Amino acid sequence: MAEAILKSMGIPGVEVKSAGVYAQDGGDASENTRKVLTEEGINIDHQSSMLNESLINWTSCILTMTESHKAAVIHMFPQATGKIFTLKELAGTTGDQDISDPFGGPLEVYRKTFIEMKAAIADIINRI
Repeated sequence: MAEAILKSMGIPGVEVKSAGVYAQDGGDASENTRKVLTEEGINIDHQSSMLNESLINWTSCILTMTESHKAAVIHMFPQATGKIFTLKELAGTTGDQDISDPFGGPLEVYRKTFIEMKAAIADIINRI
């Protein structure tokens, strides 16, 4: 969802790719992700991919949804530590740094996650 939200903003010079710490290559976005993005008028053309060295080297900033994902990425790619942040951390949010993972939940949980992500992304854009 975060990738689709950011891409939909069409920010010049910003390229976005998503990858998962535990993702399998080639999977589709969940049905509820597709429903929420469609409700919000955001197109999605997504195939999951596993985070790898090539993506780590390509990016200037790596955003995770949770602190545990951040820790996992740092453990896997310690050389990238300085460019790894939770989405809320980069947004300047204090307190809980996790965005809820809606995976397998009802549509309303996906909607809540969408709202959290969109707000954090807007805060990041306003800060930079």
